[in-house]
Amino acid sequence: MNVLYTADVTAEGARHGHVRSSDGLIDLDLALPPGMGGRGDKTNPEQLFAAAYAACFGGAVEFMAQQAKKPTGVVKVRAQVGVGPFDPGKGEGFTLRVVLEVTIPEQDQKSAEELVAAAHRVCPYSNATRGNVEVALTAVGGAAGSR
Repeated sequence: MNVLYTADVTAEGARHGHVRSSDGLIDLDLALPPGMGGRGDKTNPEQLFAAAYAACFGGAVEFMAQQAKKPTGVVKVRAQVGVGPFDPGKGEGFTLRVVLEVTIPEQDQKSAEELVAAAHRVCPYSNATRGNVEVALTAVGGAAGSR
């Protein structure tokens, strides 16, 4: 692979510790969310993953729209990342579930759905999770007559 960029982040202290990027732009304390027995007074890995996936997926939508010469307006991606037992029968490990709701205001519903499907094929987060993580997609067009 021809690497275009490498993020360099160190986590110390696990889910109740601290994360810091090599450039200092990320410098955050972590805490367990209430659903996992924590106070929820700090961010957690699932929120960070949701933020990263949402931003990256939005970029993939914009990229595919540009390739198709379609205007988008400001693309909005809401990402919900859930964590739960991987194998409830055995109690071994954990897994993620992702829901992405993508709003493309300058496209009708059909075109928004096509762009979201195309973005899901090219987004690096989608490619990394494909076959490993359940990802549900919803497209919302905003152009006149789209609903």
